[in-house]
Amino acid sequence: MEKRRLKIAQIANIAETVPPEKYGGTERVVFTLTEELIRRGHDVTLFASGDSKTSANLISIYPRSLRRSKVENAYGLNLLTLLHIGYAYERASQFDIVHDHMGYFGLPTANICKTPVVITAHGPFGVNERRIFENLTHPHVVAISHSHAATAPKVTFADIIHNGLQMEHFPFKQKKGEYLLFLGRISLEKGTHFAIEAAQYLDMPLIIAAKLNSIADSPADVAYFKQYVEPRLSDRIKWIGEVTEKERNRLLSNAMCLLHPVTWSEPFGLAIIESMACGTPVIGFNLGSIPELITDGKTGFVVRDVGEMIDAVVKIDQIDRRYCRTYALSNFSSRKMTDAYEALFYRVLESQNPKSKS
Repeated sequence: MEKRRLKIAQIANIAETVPPEKYGGTERVVFTLTEELIRRGHDVTLFASGDSKTSANLISIYPRSLRRSKVENAYGLNLLTLLHIGYAYERASQFDIVHDHMGYFGLPTANICKTPVVITAHGPFGVNERRIFENLTHPHVVAISHSHAATAPKVTFADIIHNGLQMEHFPFKQKKGEYLLFLGRISLEKGTHFAIEAAQYLDMPLIIAAKLNSIADSPADVAYFKQYVEPRLSDRIKWIGEVTEKERNRLLSNAMCLLHPVTWSEPFGLAIIESMACGTPVIGFNLGSIPELITDGKTGFVVRDVGEMIDAVVKIDQIDRRYCRTYALSNFSSRKMTDAYEALFYRVLESQNPKSKS
């Protein structure tokens, strides 16, 4: 169809700000996509927390992110999140298309919405998630990697679109640093203890720049930290907590490599593309999206276990850091991601109104 200016609603989770101050990969993606759509001339309204920063028309039902406000069950279906979803969809008729980043939270409402809805499923497809997406099929669902889509074979996906970021400003360092880095969140599924094990075996410093969820939000993460991480912290194995974007990028650019030993089928590892954008290679376990994001032997190494991770660190000098950056900026840019979403929006609208073909 004709590439006309679109009125687009972006619905983000109000648990975090857009963009996030610290942890929050999905919110960085939402921010990047929103800003790039505006740059292309579209009229974008962002439904997000009131302390979000955006060039879009910001509409919020709450002045601050729920996490900052210490709202109980900030990441779940609390009353404020339900109000947020309802408030956004109540205004759906004002837009050409609604782009929902709430996952299955927004799916029941999206399923009866008369305005076309695109839902990006940023989270994993567990048994119950698959069931709801298999039964409520009206929205156009996007997976964020091929491995992500493969975990829900009965779901019909409108597209598979890799995440992208505005990475041109990420600091690049040609010379590798002297420490290993673990980035993201401390949990069993992220495999923090494997990164520690590799660093201890190699007798190398490891910086753990990672969020630890509260005991109220995730008692399992706190128990994991106390049993497998905290007892092994030392002068060489340092946990510095959650960091800002500026500090994260500094740590990435100055690291020898990023260790990404996930123990689950991660839909998309945003830290991986951020690391490569800084020129820093990544060593990740061969699960989920990892083989889609890391070019083995070129931008890092895809390994099977801690033993192979240790071997990969030893040969990290084989990786060209300049190539890492070029690869990341070419394959995971904000431009490439937005191209794909913009094309999908036009296809969806054309399917609603076939006579609108140019």
